[in-house]
Amino acid sequence: MIRNVPRNARVPGANRARAALVLALAVALVGCGEDPAAIAKAQAEQAAANEAAAKAEAAAYDTAMVEQNWQMAKAHADVLMQKYPGTPTAQRLQADYDEVKAKAEAEREDARTAALWSYTVQDVPGGKQTSAAIYAKDPVDVDGSGPTAVRLIFRDHPSWGRSSYLVLQAGDFDCYGGCKVRVTIDDKPANAMAASRPKTDDAIAMFIEDERALWKATKGAKTMTVEFPAKGMGKRVAVFEVAGLDHGKLPKWN
Repeated sequence: MIRNVPRNARVPGANRARAALVLALAVALVGCGEDPAAIAKAQAEQAAANEAAAKAEAAAYDTAMVEQNWQMAKAHADVLMQKYPGTPTAQRLQADYDEVKAKAEAEREDARTAALWSYTVQDVPGGKQTSAAIYAKDPVDVDGSGPTAVRLIFRDHPSWGRSSYLVLQAGDFDCYGGCKVRVTIDDKPANAMAASRPKTDDAIAMFIEDERALWKATKGAKTMTVEFPAKGMGKRVAVFEVAGLDHGKLPKWN
């Protein structure tokens, strides 16, 4: 943002330039036999100018800290410590830098995983259908033609109730009549869950029957790994980064 600056305002950049000029002149004078005290004076003026400029720029950092905007705070700290190393203000920021950096990385990761989920609300006979859906971290080869997307969906329908299911874009599930899938949350032991492939061509879908347990398992979890049977391909594995699920989007599930 461009600000109006009074003509008599002191500009940090100008202060640094002036101090640098004084230092250069002092060095030249010492070379001509002048008192070395000129060097010390110029250095002191340079240090004071750097600290004044650092303090001015640290205001944005302090605001970001109050607002707990960790990514912005880290960005300001990175710039300030590079421009004004050794100043008291830079040392103050350095003392908290590791903590701010860790929080900024966590904030960035939270935003990334939240963006992986999509939510829909649709008008259907009997009311509204709500759903939360996420694609697997990596595509999966389910029919030998190459990797394709696998999707996990939680759905709340006014007539059909709550459901959790996987959807394929190609191939098919080998689960007609029922089967078991293995669900692993983070690094915990895998759990076997009942599943079934409905006899419909509307979608290549397979329901995981214990939808309530599956939903509950996402709370506090980072990843959910589902091993499922693919027709003609044996066991396939899809990994979902579920950490960003907003449970408030499907309130009836909680």
